[in-house]
Amino acid sequence: MVEDTGKGGSKRDPRDVMTAVPGGRREAAAGVAGLACDLDDGGPFDGLREECGVFAIHGARGEIVAPAVHLALYALQHRGQESAGIATSDGTTVMIHKGMGLVAQVFDRGQVGGLRGHLGIGHVRYSTMGSASLNNAQPIFVRSPWGDLALAHNGNLTNAPALRAELEAKGVQFTSTTDSEVIAHLMATAPAAAPEDAAAYAMARIEGAYTVVVLVGGMLLGFRDAYAIRPLMLGRSGERYALASETCAFDHIGAVFVRDVDAGEVLAIDAGGLRSLQAIPRQRLAHCVFEYIYFARPDTQLRARNVHSARKRMGRILAREHPVDADVVIPVPDSGMSAALGYAEAAAIPYEMGLIKNRYIGRTFIQPDQATRDFGVQVKLNPVREVIEGKRVILVDDSIVRGTTSGKIVRLLRRTGAREVHMRISSPPIRFPCFYGIDTSSRGELVASAQTVEQIREMIGADSLGYLSQDALAEALDLPRRELCMACLDGHYPTTVPTEAQAGRFALEHVLR
Repeated sequence: MVEDTGKGGSKRDPRDVMTAVPGGRREAAAGVAGLACDLDDGGPFDGLREECGVFAIHGARGEIVAPAVHLALYALQHRGQESAGIATSDGTTVMIHKGMGLVAQVFDRGQVGGLRGHLGIGHVRYSTMGSASLNNAQPIFVRSPWGDLALAHNGNLTNAPALRAELEAKGVQFTSTTDSEVIAHLMATAPAAAPEDAAAYAMARIEGAYTVVVLVGGMLLGFRDAYAIRPLMLGRSGERYALASETCAFDHIGAVFVRDVDAGEVLAIDAGGLRSLQAIPRQRLAHCVFEYIYFARPDTQLRARNVHSARKRMGRILAREHPVDADVVIPVPDSGMSAALGYAEAAAIPYEMGLIKNRYIGRTFIQPDQATRDFGVQVKLNPVREVIEGKRVILVDDSIVRGTTSGKIVRLLRRTGAREVHMRISSPPIRFPCFYGIDTSSRGELVASAQTVEQIREMIGADSLGYLSQDALAEALDLPRRELCMACLDGHYPTTVPTEAQAGRFALEHVLR
């Protein structure tokens, strides 16, 4: 039996979920999707797009865990702002509510309260395969031999088109254009006796990056790819077990970090406790380096390393590699703040908040014409003239992807009276596409793929430009380079990768009927 807690509490198949944005209509959901992305062609921000965040919790029978899942999704909101969803179960009935927009838009108190059960999973999404639409919002729902199955996924499968074609040839019907639904149907059709065996079967077939949480048959499952590219952690609060993309989600529900889910491992949690299965052989570790540089929240721990502290070390080493005489160090908020603090400390140059971020524009700012697009950065970032005017400024950010935003910020500082603007980037140049869950599946999008550092400096109009080196990045993280995925920096991919035509957000869109 399946329920959805849409407005009004009516029961329906979870594949027909009412959006939770004002108006409660599919048309409203499509509208939000159309506004939810910062446009790539003109900004105001052209940085890396967030991935997704997953969370799962197994409570005591009779407990209601939806409020804990809801809180955890707020902690993970930075990982995806296009849609959000929660699925819960009491072991028999699966209930799902999901919609387009932020967690606060999708859920109100009544909707969270209507999700019953001691098992729950949640998801926040930024689309890296499959368009931003209600059909693609997660958790994904399918029928299975063990009961109704709900699944949430972070990452990208590199062989999703081939697997989907194979499943469709066998009569499987898809309701979305996400690679996540491929995983769900592989599990549901697996020749397996138990859900954890079905997960192992799916893991043996899929390729690429994935961390997955599943609710099925009174059980929670969590599993991770053989290279551990994307993060997944185990936490505990009393008798409750939880799984999350980041440890900050545990903090919000009073849980403590226990350990990382290992590469190629399946964790099964049910009334009998926690079980571990090494489902596929563990390969060399290849943790995504941009989790440390950009994606993870500063208060998250990754491999026992606080993200804020790691970013400060990046900034300190950046100051060593690319020193310059200047009067003030300012960050691009919020992404450059930790690294800028480290740079300022190492260089003994004052750290100031020279750019103030307008936090109420969000991702719904519309640029209707070219003139407005040109001022898009200033709508989101306002300079502090007293900090900038007449000063030699070091501007610190975490990355340059397309270069359009960096140029606008440099020009903004010059209009505000900066004498010099020196750009410092706390990552190496991004030269190659990512096929593992970052929205850069085409080299044509990446300014560093075709231009030298000097050409980029000239394009953005800075007086100087310096990037952190790859060796320095590994030094800052105190991790061997061989245990990090730096494919977007050097082109050395840990797995087989698809052609650009087979990858990216719209790789499965052609199969829509």
